[in-house]
Amino acid sequence: MTQNQPRIGIIGAGPSGIACGRELLRQGLTDFTILEALDAPGGTWRVQSYPGLACDVWAHSYSFTYAPNPDWSANFVERAEIQEYLAKCWEEFGLRPYTRFNTSIESAHWQEEDSCWRLRTEAGETLDFDVLVNAMGNQHTPLYPDVPGKDRFLGESWHAARWNHDVDLDGKRIVVVGSAASAVQIVPELAKVAKHLTVLQRSANWIMPRNRRFYTSAERRMFRRFPRLIALTRRVQGFLMGQVEHAATIGHPRMDQFEWYARQYLARTIDNPALRAALTPDSRYQCKRGLISDDFYPALKRDNVELIASGLEEVTENGIVTADGRRIDVDIIVYCTGYRILDFDRIDVVGSEGQSLAAAMGDTPKAYKGITTPGFPNYFFAVGPNGLVLNAPYFKTAERNVETIVRLLKEMGESGIRAVDVRRSLTEEYFHWMTTQFGKFSWGSPDCHSYYTNAAGHAPFLFPGNFKHWLELHDAIGLDDFNVVAGGDVRPQPSEKSRSWIPSLVKQRS
Repeated sequence: MTQNQPRIGIIGAGPSGIACGRELLRQGLTDFTILEALDAPGGTWRVQSYPGLACDVWAHSYSFTYAPNPDWSANFVERAEIQEYLAKCWEEFGLRPYTRFNTSIESAHWQEEDSCWRLRTEAGETLDFDVLVNAMGNQHTPLYPDVPGKDRFLGESWHAARWNHDVDLDGKRIVVVGSAASAVQIVPELAKVAKHLTVLQRSANWIMPRNRRFYTSAERRMFRRFPRLIALTRRVQGFLMGQVEHAATIGHPRMDQFEWYARQYLARTIDNPALRAALTPDSRYQCKRGLISDDFYPALKRDNVELIASGLEEVTENGIVTADGRRIDVDIIVYCTGYRILDFDRIDVVGSEGQSLAAAMGDTPKAYKGITTPGFPNYFFAVGPNGLVLNAPYFKTAERNVETIVRLLKEMGESGIRAVDVRRSLTEEYFHWMTTQFGKFSWGSPDCHSYYTNAAGHAPFLFPGNFKHWLELHDAIGLDDFNVVAGGDVRPQPSEKSRSWIPSLVKQRS
């Protein structure tokens, strides 16, 4: 470790990894390497390729704040455009010399004697870094339903996250297991080619119209000529996204308004009373992820498509058995059953006390303000547990998180600090405060069961507050929140009374 220049490893070249690399260069730290398992940047937009894959956030908002894109083709765009945008940003930010592709990390172990992280790749290579940033994202590892018979099926089957493009879908009998985020994009595409398409819906989702429209060439010219138009567009969209937080807040009138609007859209689109009843959610808005689609409901009305309001009970050699006892023969099974969110065992990470990250996180993963956890010195999450804000685009939250991380690294270098490990007492205090806030939101309510909560009933994904709140929390982070090592000696922990993680805004809201 050279003076003021720690060796920094960033795992992942998706949006948060790109943001981290750009922020390091902006703040003058150049001794870093982005380690990417794939052959190009893009993260989830590189690894996933199912038909209909698109972003459910407005394109101008689903962009780096410092890299507006005047050339988006529409207000909502599909995978290819987003991947192209991310690759362009990676190039223009100057990250090519700092990136290693086709480098999959197997393990990362903290070396006490050297105060560094020792990484081992799948190829058997060893890499040492003083600081490690986990920028791997959370929608990579497929989650399959726990039902018997999956391995007995004689036809083709795969998860939406690992789409098999080698199989011809024309004229096939296909079942889609699941009806949430990926399914609402996949079903309309499969309905166009399948002989018969069965959609299994365990529980209904709140769906809003996407109202997708393509920008004219004149509009794109205006965006290029007057960048402030993009800023204004983002501001309007930001205001509308802010309403989503209100719509997820129990007791707020916005929740009733959003549910009314979604019901009106359902009533306008589905005229069959039985189908409409099956598609009406029995949970409150945003308990499960709110969805948008212009073509999912119309696809369900096709003669070759059937929605079954039941889960999957069993897979047979020739098809499936539903939870309500129906046996259906199919040629292809597509699992749209989500991801293992926050799968900390994807890489074998072992911290300062010989404990694995997966074991330390357990059923109640804790991260101080979403970026670091005790027992893992110099290890940061670009977007860790409860590190994502519901009412802000992913990019804004990731940008703010990595800005905080890089600021701390700068302060460490300027202070001659070799390693930092967040104080356990502050982390516990912060975590306890969050547990008092979860119940204010539909997604964190004890009676809500969705991918926002894990099997233990804990909600480890979203931050229980808004983006303004998040900014103040991050503004308050400093080296006093950490146990530090300076010149090989442990710096005494500050007095508990000398600092509180709770800024004024949080106190007012508690």
